[in-house]
Amino acid sequence: MTAWTLVLLALAQGAEGTPARVVVCPGDYGGHLQGLATDADLNIYWSFTVQLVKTDREGGLLKVVDVPTHHGDLAWVDGKVYVAVNLGRFNEEPGQADSWVYVYDAEDLSLLAKHPVQEAVHGAGGMDHRDGAFFVVGGLPEDYGENYVYEYDGDFRFVKRHVVASGHTHLGIQTAAWLDGNWWFGCYEDRLGLLQTDADFQVLGRHDPSFALGIAAWEDGQCLLGASPRTPDGKRHTGTATITRLPGRSW
Repeated sequence: MTAWTLVLLALAQGAEGTPARVVVCPGDYGGHLQGLATDADLNIYWSFTVQLVKTDREGGLLKVVDVPTHHGDLAWVDGKVYVAVNLGRFNEEPGQADSWVYVYDAEDLSLLAKHPVQEAVHGAGGMDHRDGAFFVVGGLPEDYGENYVYEYDGDFRFVKRHVVASGHTHLGIQTAAWLDGNWWFGCYEDRLGLLQTDADFQVLGRHDPSFALGIAAWEDGQCLLGASPRTPDGKRHTGTATITRLPGRSW
């Protein structure tokens, strides 16, 4: 455990020494946190752009693997971890991105498969799974006034591009999660960066905080909120996951 991790653990203590509801990912990494996912045992999968990390629910380190840049947001499904990957440029007109989904064994993070998702023409950056289908989100050029969600079947055959009438969001959508009967999309916005839609991608609202660095299911109707502080020298990144609830949900 690094000295900086110990600092983060100290910061996560409550006023009387009671641990706050924060899971700290051990170590520091070459890129900032791009997304979170959890499995049935509440092990946590962390994507740090150029490294994937698996911890247990308390933050105990289980596995670290190096991966190509840019690994984005991710999803756990039936013993596999699916990651939205762009090997090209983000936030440009079609023809400059190179979008994929990489599939890893959830046990040891060994690479199992790669699926092209080139329909994500502005760069695949996030994803989740619902009812046997995969949904990919990603970048957006500056002059676009809507976002897009790209749907694929279980074999990554393209199904449909869904339009989200969100207005422009800076660099598109970073993270995606199907939780509590709605879609939740984290965006890089100073305020109201969490976009909520129904199952058909009709906008229901925008909320704080943004969840742009990670959102994932947790127990008892809760979820994880990702953050990625820099190390004191500014050269590396760390990861935390705050156990919280979605906006408007108090049970």
